[in-house]
Amino acid sequence: MGQPTHRTVAVNGIDLHFAEQGEGEPVVLCHGFPGLWFSWRHQLAALSAAGYRVIAPDMRGYGRTSAPAQVSEYDRPHTVGDLVGLLDALGIERAVFAGHDFGAHLTWDLPAWAPDRVSALMQLSVPRAPRLPVQPSVGFKYLASKHFAHVHYFQEPGVADRELGENTRAFLAKIFHALSGANRYLDCWEFPSEGNGYLDVLPEPPALPWNWLDEGEFDYYVTEFERTGFTGGLNWYRAEDAVWAQNESLHAKPVEVPVTFIAGAKDPVLEMMGSDPFATMGLLVPGLVSTHVIPDAGHFVQMEKPAEVNSAMLEFLGGLTTT
Repeated sequence: MGQPTHRTVAVNGIDLHFAEQGEGEPVVLCHGFPGLWFSWRHQLAALSAAGYRVIAPDMRGYGRTSAPAQVSEYDRPHTVGDLVGLLDALGIERAVFAGHDFGAHLTWDLPAWAPDRVSALMQLSVPRAPRLPVQPSVGFKYLASKHFAHVHYFQEPGVADRELGENTRAFLAKIFHALSGANRYLDCWEFPSEGNGYLDVLPEPPALPWNWLDEGEFDYYVTEFERTGFTGGLNWYRAEDAVWAQNESLHAKPVEVPVTFIAGAKDPVLEMMGSDPFATMGLLVPGLVSTHVIPDAGHFVQMEKPAEVNSAMLEFLGGLTTT
């Protein structure tokens, strides 16, 4: 089987790097924090082998894509503009978009922001949720008054940037383990915010290799983030107030394009969202075709259980061509 090719295109005021593999109907895969195009390596291979043109960018702020310094450049017009610009640069009118973590947060918004460019969504790990009643930073501060909350810790420029950047290998090992099917992330909630950094509250991981991540794959992440630092990824969190305001009239707009949702049964993010994170998704997403909750997988479901995720994606994509 072939390997993805890599290109960089100038779009929307930045240089956007992406990996691409296959020919056919386009599928764009959008990662979250702390991800890279490489987070979709298993999907690039499987979907391209099935006859799709698969495109996995390093999102704004990550990897070999530009990382603007200003938080304002991570708001919704900029992040949507990156994806629209990528389609334009590749001569693509419409695509299926897949999102994971912050990538899902963005791609949930795409049908409202760029309705003519989205044919369907494949969303991983982050369900569509109702609009927050207060600014995100206000909610983050409240959470931090109860226990350590990374979303609040990440808000102050320079603080998390320095801690994570000086401990790249340790941080990545801890966060990948804690959010995986090991389901240790909520250990963080046993610690107060005051006096703690992120590495202080994350549990110690076992030695690599794990059953879903080997030393070579892990080293790719370490090398990239040692080179770039984490500020670009952290700026997505710092732009949340702006995104919330920009979505005021759009967030409740129903997502009517066909959607499949895929999550790990042991994803701590689902626990953080409450007892039934799927309760309102049907109302917000009338286009929801299928939901897949994959046993023994956590937040990084596309890497932890690639065969199951690939199967769910291909079943969904196949259904699009027959309807």
